[in-house]
Amino acid sequence: MTTAIKPTEIRCSSDKQRLTIGFSNGVVAELSAELLRVESPSAEVQGHGAGAKVTPLDKQDVKITAIHPVGNYAIRISFDDGHDTGIYSWALLADYAEHQQEMMADYHQRAAKMR
Repeated sequence: MTTAIKPTEIRCSSDKQRLTIGFSNGVVAELSAELLRVESPSAEVQGHGAGAKVTPLDKQDVKITAIHPVGNYAIRISFDDGHDTGIYSWALLADYAEHQQEMMADYHQRAAKMR
């Protein structure tokens, strides 16, 4: 059985546009508020089934307004555009940290198709 990776530290930047997370495996990752907002695990963004994902546009300047603990397994992040329903588990944050470049490239491709 493997030990789950958990955050040892979560800090929001002074400009509220980045979240720095230190993980128990020694990895320190910086995630943009934009990535966290456009890839929110909420039903509003992810939808309720296959092919239902929504691509929020123009979130490059979104700011984090609050971070709320959810039990011992996740956080809920509030953004200045009013979005606050995504629950970000430790595993999800670790996955975002590992794949953020690919995720942002995919997001930019989806957004370009919508413009």
